[in-house]
Amino acid sequence: MPSSVSPRTTTRRSHTCAAQGRLTPFTPLAKPLNQSRVAIISTAAPYQPDKGDQGPGAPYNGSAKFYTVFSGDTAHDHDLRISHIGYDRAHTTATDSGTWFPLPALRAAAGAGRIGAVAARFHGAPTNRSQRVTVETDAPEILARVREDEADVAVIIPNCPVCHQTSTLVARHLEANGIPSVVMGCAKDIVEHAGAPRFLFSDFPLGNSAGKPHDVASQGQTLELALRLLETAAGPQTTMQSPLRWNDDGRWKLDYLNLEQIGEVELRRRREEFDRQKELARPNRVVKAA
Repeated sequence: MPSSVSPRTTTRRSHTCAAQGRLTPFTPLAKPLNQSRVAIISTAAPYQPDKGDQGPGAPYNGSAKFYTVFSGDTAHDHDLRISHIGYDRAHTTATDSGTWFPLPALRAAAGAGRIGAVAARFHGAPTNRSQRVTVETDAPEILARVREDEADVAVIIPNCPVCHQTSTLVARHLEANGIPSVVMGCAKDIVEHAGAPRFLFSDFPLGNSAGKPHDVASQGQTLELALRLLETAAGPQTTMQSPLRWNDDGRWKLDYLNLEQIGEVELRRRREEFDRQKELARPNRVVKAA
């Protein structure tokens, strides 16, 4: 059920990004949201049948990664998945794409007149660990596609820790070039350190940036908060915290990548598996370079 608790909003007094050492760009809305075309930018990947297990609860699958920007028609449904990234597999099963790809919620907002329209295409942002590649290659390509679609604003949805860095860098590039944006995410420390102009923080396990799974009301409220932040942010590096809670006790926060609970043997196994997955992803990088 939607929460009756009001969200908290904070704006940093300093508008200088700690990670990049320069001012955070900020573009106010040029027109009301009910007259605006809204673009979706996601770090989720298209399902690829030849790339191994990508289903709900699948282990980390490096071969399913993508390394170039892609786009899809928002008039159609899409099978986007998150097996290629490090979401919280202990506390979410990845059975509802509405938690990481809010196209249904945006369609509902357009139908209700809350936004003018959903942009003709959504865009996939590669989760490169290289800030240089994101800033110099991927973010400009996304900007070009958003402009081609004549979108007025962008909603950006990360999933894993690196996704949150990527999404923030993309948001900064869009804002520096006149496109207002909001990042909807769950990794507050990363997004605020990287200097997102607007950030809606949901205190949920990674992989649920757009709301709770199989909870349409939660997903709708989460999008509404993001839209409200687009309208009300007074300046750059404004964070709004969603009042929604994942569960009553919050113990899930103690588990994710907790080295004290993992143990040395399991940590070594995970490191070896991660290295193996990087090798599986290597052919995708080669395709991009070619």
